Amino acid sequence: MNTGEITELGRQLRVDSVRAAAAAGSGHPTSSMSAADLMAVLLARHLRYDFDHPDHPGNDRFVLSKGHASPLLYSAYKAAGAIDDDELLTFRTLGSRLEGHPTPRRLPWVETATGSLGQGLPVGVGIALAGKRLDHADYRVWVMCGDSEMAEGSVWEAAEQAGYEHLDNLVLIVDVNRLGQRGPTRHAHDLDAYARRFRAFDWHTVEIDGHDVDAVDRAYGEALSTRGQPTAVIARTIKGKGVAAVENREGQHGKPLPDADEAVAELGGPREGLRVRVAGPPATPAPYTGGTGRIEPPRYRRGERVATRDAFGEALTALGTARGDVVALDGEVGDSTRAEYFAKEHPERYFECYIAEQQMVAVAVGMAARGWVPYASTFAAFLTRAHDFARMAAVSGSGINLVGSHAGVSIGQDGPSQMGLEDLAMMRALHGTTVLYPCDANQTARLVAEMAGLDGIRYLRTSRGASEVIYGPDEEFPVGGSKVLRSGAGDRLTVVAAGVTVHEALAAADVLDREGIPVRVIDLYSVKPVDRETLRRAAEDTGCLLTVEDHRPQGGLGDAVLDAFRDGRPVPRLVRLAVDTMPGSATPAEQLRAAGIDAETIAAAGRMLVEQAVVV
Repeated sequence: MNTGEITELGRQLRVDSVRAAAAAGSGHPTSSMSAADLMAVLLARHLRYDFDHPDHPGNDRFVLSKGHASPLLYSAYKAAGAIDDDELLTFRTLGSRLEGHPTPRRLPWVETATGSLGQGLPVGVGIALAGKRLDHADYRVWVMCGDSEMAEGSVWEAAEQAGYEHLDNLVLIVDVNRLGQRGPTRHAHDLDAYARRFRAFDWHTVEIDGHDVDAVDRAYGEALSTRGQPTAVIARTIKGKGVAAVENREGQHGKPLPDADEAVAELGGPREGLRVRVAGPPATPAPYTGGTGRIEPPRYRRGERVATRDAFGEALTALGTARGDVVALDGEVGDSTRAEYFAKEHPERYFECYIAEQQMVAVAVGMAARGWVPYASTFAAFLTRAHDFARMAAVSGSGINLVGSHAGVSIGQDGPSQMGLEDLAMMRALHGTTVLYPCDANQTARLVAEMAGLDGIRYLRTSRGASEVIYGPDEEFPVGGSKVLRSGAGDRLTVVAAGVTVHEALAAADVLDREGIPVRVIDLYSVKPVDRETLRRAAEDTGCLLTVEDHRPQGGLGDAVLDAFRDGRPVPRLVRLAVDTMPGSATPAEQLRAAGIDAETIAAAGRMLVEQAVVV
């Protein structure tokens, strides 16, 4: 396409953005109109993409971080022939693929769900890292951001990692249209304010008029010729460009244009015959598929004491040997999470994300989008910082594995800032997640391998201290299952535990058994999905359930047990022991006792449940 045709393409993208929002009666056309010329040049001159084969390994990748500008993205799909005009006008309607913010669940050309601002660049960095260090392919990663989201800290976590990793296959297009949702952005049209910040993170920057298609073309070309640095193309644009009623005006964000027909006429009317031929991808090397193909998890002897975090590191290393598609990421605590075991054995597939948990999860999402199987680990407490990234990963349907170590008060003297006490609730609440909490080394090793073959987000909770190995190395632990560790026909109580509290529950059961109170003990290692049948049978047999967890009372193991009775059947007598105080520093044993989740407290609660109808 020549310059005149690209200019016309930009106008068509504006027209179709206006029409789509008008048909829906909602949307963000003005945010789409500012970036239309930037998108037109990209489509016509620089993007290499086969829309008929979106999984082609050589395709460039495009991420619309300002996901509210989806009318522009869908208009671009129409211009490229991926969708037709009829589908464009289904925007935001029930059952349409063209949702208010784009998701890969609906559209094969979308890399990641966006709309929670500040996530596109972090995920784009993950995709670019995959291209450089895993795929060894020359595809480019294009990310389009808005200026409002430049206020998000996650953007600068991503910028620092991209500069540090010298990701010259990454191009960020910043649409500086000056206006956010409620008024001017922090830096308005001061392009140099943005450029200075990116240069501080070792980026190459180009400042341009985002409506001068020749300048945009030159900037993209400069970005592609830059070596050793990512490039930020910082473009001054006008929100609502081309329509006087909304152009550069406050109060027009997130709503259709006042008179869509008049706006379309002002933009020159629909251009139904204008189509763009997007260049196809170059040839690429075959994806790496190394590995022995045979998983040989570590094996531990019954009775020895091993921390589940140690078993995680050893099991992940073994999995990485068996499967060449497994990668590991860590937040600069690999010596504690034990991800360093993987790093030593498979350094080419290990990624240090430093203390940037949002960025770590985003990199995992980006790599999963390229077909890799990432395991991202840090302290369970610190994953709370990345909850929104995990939430959006669930929206994407992303397949990532998250591992939280140092969970619960049982970590001991470090105190509450290091204790993951909310992580089970956080992960259970996300759509489609699997939540696992092993109690011993063999169980951990099996579950680490099991996670790799699951869909959605998988979360594994590990513990700091060593615990007794109670299962044999050949024991199976299906997701959605549990293990009944003690049971008998005369059981008067069921104790349900997971992780460190399994060992406390077994000790309490021994005490109660000597007192003539037989107790059933269930290891509920699969917290989500939960083993409903086993729990229901225990409730019928014993009439009373006691849950004990190294977690806050809200959203954890106790609530997972209640899920087993959501079908309307009577809920059994249920007492929950959990951490409902604010811990301080103490030994692990002292912490468990102070929180009321140790063997002695479990036994006392069991006596009361058996002796009284109501526990006071």
